[in-house]
Amino acid sequence: MPAQGPCSLNFGSLFRSIVQNGEDMAVSDIRIRFATPDDAGLLLQLIRELAAYERAPNAVVATEEDLRRYGFGPERQFEALLAFLDDEPAGLALFYPRFSTWLGRPGVYLEDLFVAQAARGKGVGRRLMTRLAAISVERGWERIDFQVLDWNPARDFYRRLGIDHLGAWLRYGGDATALRRLAAEDSLDWD
Repeated sequence: MPAQGPCSLNFGSLFRSIVQNGEDMAVSDIRIRFATPDDAGLLLQLIRELAAYERAPNAVVATEEDLRRYGFGPERQFEALLAFLDDEPAGLALFYPRFSTWLGRPGVYLEDLFVAQAARGKGVGRRLMTRLAAISVERGWERIDFQVLDWNPARDFYRRLGIDHLGAWLRYGGDATALRRLAAEDSLDWD
């Protein structure tokens, strides 16, 4: 799928933008919490809704067991925030730490930010981003990076938060087949 290049932001400017551009919506209607192992089904449902929104409804092969294993097992690979609007599931932010060699500091990679259709325009995305920013600052993560599809209207939302497209960067990726093929060429003696 065609993707806009990565987006990135220093968290100090994100907080200033969020405070300066705050919404009038009563945020008490929106509840944000960390996902738990019992939420694997809900996470998968929201991930499937995201895939459908991104015009790839059949691309999700993840299972609830995969999400429990990698999100809540002994070697966690991600964390997730869930948003609820009037006690109904409204969105998610799935993220994990990364490291910036140029900054010499840790940051966060936002794998997915999704707001359900019925909850869009009601402040849910902003609340997920502000909570992720607060978590990141608490943990000493000084940067956020993520990908946005070039046709996604949420690009304007990110700009309003002070997050811009990094135009010179292109996304690259390889699947399991590419990794196995490359690994087969590894002839280094690691002993």
